[in-house]
Amino acid sequence: QVQLVESGGGLVQAGGSLRLSCAASGRIINNLAMGWFRQAPGKEREFVAGISWGGGSTAYADSVKGRFTISRDNSKNTVYLQMNSLKPEDTAVYYCGAVRRYYYPSSSSEYDYWGQGTQVTVSS
Repeated sequence: QVQLVESGGGLVQAGGSLRLSCAASGRIINNLAMGWFRQAPGKEREFVAGISWGGGSTAYADSVKGRFTISRDNSKNTVYLQMNSLKPEDTAVYYCGAVRRYYYPSSSSEYDYWGQGTQVTVSS
């Protein structure tokens, strides 16, 4: 089993930055692909970014490309999401997911483990 705990969310003005962290315990994440998803009120959970288990491959949703960066430090069992140039439409609960694969799926239903989420609110 893997336990995931997200942190780093908060309230920020448009144009600001936040760095989310996802700390894993219970199992090392070296052979787990990781993904960040978000869910706004009344909407489905959507893919934001993914990273392969070695960190050599990443992908982003079009809506965040060029503004967000996903990274991982396997020595710390932690995955990060650096979010810059934040917009009000980025407001959501952000979730970290892990999957027992090399590559990260963009469908939330394919992930094996989830964190509890962290709220990000961007004011205009």
